[in-house]
Order: sequence, then C-alpha cells, then structure tokens
Amino acid sequence: MTSIRPAYLRTALALALTPLALGLAGCGKKDTTAAVVADAPLPKVAAPAGKQWSDVMVATPEGGYRMGNPDAQLKLVEYGALSCSHCAAFSSEGFPKLRDDYVNSGRVSYELRFFMLNPLDVPSVLLATCGGAADTVIPMAEQFWAWQPNMFNNLKASGDGTLQQVQNLPANQRPTAIARLTGMNDFFAQRGIPTGQGATCLSDVGKATALATATEKATKDFNITGTPTFILNGRNLDVASWDALEPLLQKAGAR
Repeated sequence: MTSIRPAYLRTALALALTPLALGLAGCGKKDTTAAVVADAPLPKVAAPAGKQWSDVMVATPEGGYRMGNPDAQLKLVEYGALSCSHCAAFSSEGFPKLRDDYVNSGRVSYELRFFMLNPLDVPSVLLATCGGAADTVIPMAEQFWAWQPNMFNNLKASGDGTLQQVQNLPANQRPTAIARLTGMNDFFAQRGIPTGQGATCLSDVGKATALATATEKATKDFNITGTPTFILNGRNLDVASWDALEPLLQKAGAR
C-alpha cells in the first residue's frame, strides 16, 4: 500500500484551491471491523443480452465510476491514486481476474474512486475524466497505471528542483505545468484527449476542488491511510493486494 504523506496531501489540496483541514478524526466514520461472510456461494447473475457485466459502466453519486451489475450483492470500491505504484501493481496483477471472474459473474460490482495522494493526482485525474463518458474512465485509468513508470522517469529526467519550481507557480497554473512536465499531456492526447481539451479540463477549479473534498471525506469516513484501499459493502478490508483481496471476496460468497 502506498501511504498517504501529509505534506503531499496538503499540496494536492492546495493544487485544488481547497482550504480544508486535514485531521483524520471526524464524525460519520464507517464500521471497518466486521467482515463480510456468506455461508454459501452467491448465485451468478446473467448480464444484459449481448453484453458482459464489465461492459456496464456508470458514474456514481459519490464521484466514482462503477463497473458491473448495479444490484450485485458484493459492492467493492477501490480508492486508488493514479500516482500510486501499488495501485499500478494491483491493476496489472489483480484487475483482469477481478473483472473477468468476479465482476462478470454478476456477484461483484467494482467502483473506482480517485484519491488525491500527492501533487501528481489532481492533473492526472482531471485528464483521465476529461472525455466525459463514464465508460472510458476505468479503461483509461488502467492504461495510465501501465504507463505510470514513464511519468516517474520523466520527472527524474527533468532534474532536481523542477517540481518545486512548479509548486511556486500560482495554484491554478500548477496542474497544467505538472501535466506538461510529466508527459501526461502526450499520454492523454494519444488516447483521444486533444491538448486544447486537456487544457480546459486542467483549468477546471471546481472539479479539482471536488476531488480534494472527496479525498478528505474518504479519509475520515473509511480511515484511509494509503492506497489502494478496498471497501466491501461499506467496510474497509484493510488489504492492498489481489492476493489478500481475492480470499475475502470468496469468503463473502463470490466462489
């Protein structure tokens, strides 16, 4: 699990122009202690004609993107950061099986909620969601996680102190500068987000503010200390890898 670094979280919030407190304590915290257990396997549910459940993707009221049966008995949420290397590992090692064996069974739905872990996350999410269509966001995130090492290589090649120079820019200019510095602009342009459209999305202060607000709320509600964090039917599973997650899904009835 990639841990939250308070200084980075403060910077991410600053990028979004959101004057919020960052204390982890707060009201409304969810019960994260009781496991989800089923005595018998849950029945599979057929997808709509001509589709697999993994083809069914919608935006959710919580600001996430859900794949699968909306009435699935097991509702899995991943709080993931596009800059998180452990999220990238889960994407490579676990997501294909989660999608093909669990979501497509109709027993499990999967929802991705973006988490602002550090200054790279605001611009990357603004661009990943720039296309406007809900069914493009999860596939775009999966592609970004595969490309993620290039982002870090680009940062390294830019030289020491370059990111700090970006932080000295006015807050509303930082997402655009980070996107250019890391090569995000080119990555998303190659996937249907032209530079001009991307620039408009990167300047969307209202959306950036909503991302920061959602991050703080998730931190308080689910006691999130790093990414990826997996929530099953409202409870923090306290695991961060597919090897640890899959047995819990099976125990909950997806077997």
